[in-house]
Amino acid sequence: MPNACDSSSLLYAQCMSKNIRQAASIREKAYLYPRENVLIDSTMQGKFLNGQELTAEIGVSRTPVREALLLLVSDGLVELIPQRGAYIPVVTGREISELMELRGVLESHAARLAIGSGNVPAEAMAQTLKQQADLPAAHEAESAREFIRLDAPFHQQLIDAAGNELISRTYGKLHVRQVMVGIDALFRTSGRREHVCREHQDLLDALVQGDGQKAQAAIGHHLNVTRDILLRS
Repeated sequence: MPNACDSSSLLYAQCMSKNIRQAASIREKAYLYPRENVLIDSTMQGKFLNGQELTAEIGVSRTPVREALLLLVSDGLVELIPQRGAYIPVVTGREISELMELRGVLESHAARLAIGSGNVPAEAMAQTLKQQADLPAAHEAESAREFIRLDAPFHQQLIDAAGNELISRTYGKLHVRQVMVGIDALFRTSGRREHVCREHQDLLDALVQGDGQKAQAAIGHHLNVTRDILLRS
C-alpha cells in the first residue's frame, strides 16, 4: 500500500503535468490566433501587430503573446523592429514567385512518390474538393477565407502521402502565405473559385490514373495561373 509520501508525490506529478499541458495550450492558442486570423489578411501587410490588442482578443497574458511573436519571427512571418514592435512585411512579387516555385517542387515530388507507392489519397482529396465546390458562391471575405482554408488541406493531403515528415512540416509552414495569396487571387479575377475546383479535379484525375507527367503538368498549371493573377495586378 502506498504511503502518504507516495500519494503526495503522485498528486504533485499530476498537478505539474496538468499545468504543463495548460501552459502549452495557452502558448499554442497565442501562436495560432495571429497566424489563422490576422496574418492571412493581405490588408495587414506593412502594418504592426498590436501586442495589447492580441492579448485582449486571445484572452491570455502578455508572456505567451511575446513568445508567440518570437515564433512568428522564426517562421519569417513578422519582423521585430526595435522600439516599434512586430511588423508584418509586404509580400513581394519575387516572394510570390518563389513560393509557387517551392510549392511546385514539393507537390510534384509528392505526386511522383504517391503514385509510385500506390498511396494516392484520392478519397480524402475528393472529399476536400467536394467541400470546396459545395461552398456558397458568396464574395464576402469570410467565404473566400473558408474556400482557401479548404485549399490548404487538399494540397497537404498530397504532400503527406509522400511519407516524408520533414517535407510535410516544411510545406505546412507555407500555410499562412498560401492562404493570404490565395484569398487575394480570388478577389482579383472573376470565376476563380470555379477555375480552382477544375484545376484541383484535373490534378486528382491524373493522380488516380497514375499519370505522373499529367499530375506534374496539372500542378504547374494550377500554381502558374495563381502566380500570374497575383503578379499582373
